[in-house]
Amino acid sequence: MGSYYYGRAGRALCRNGYNHGMEIALCVLIGVVAGITGGLFGIGGGIIMVPALILGLGLSQHKAQGTSLMTFMFPVGILGVLNYYRAGNVDVKVGAMVACGFFVGAFLGSKVALGFDEGLLRKIFAGLLVVVAIQLFLKR
Repeated sequence: MGSYYYGRAGRALCRNGYNHGMEIALCVLIGVVAGITGGLFGIGGGIIMVPALILGLGLSQHKAQGTSLMTFMFPVGILGVLNYYRAGNVDVKVGAMVACGFFVGAFLGSKVALGFDEGLLRKIFAGLLVVVAIQLFLKR
């Protein structure tokens, strides 16, 4: 991990340069948000985690995908993780921190989702997909 990770969101949170504590907090926050949305909508971390790792931490698309796989699919996606890892596209430290946040977030998100009306939940999910798609489309 290092200062090269900070994307637009990370720079907004840490304007005075590299801050290891802020980086850890941002990694865990990404995991919590991905976990909550995973619990709410039954989606994998990719829809939230990959864009957050790219936009928030400045990881490359390949590194974000490899790190995302490492955080939430390690037992199931081990062969995919190994391929990305061998190519240098897994950040183990970031992946471990995001996984910790995802663990807690998935529990919280599932609890909230069970209280939502199905139609409302579907509309929220559709809105989330649109917002993420626009963010990725506009990224340079």
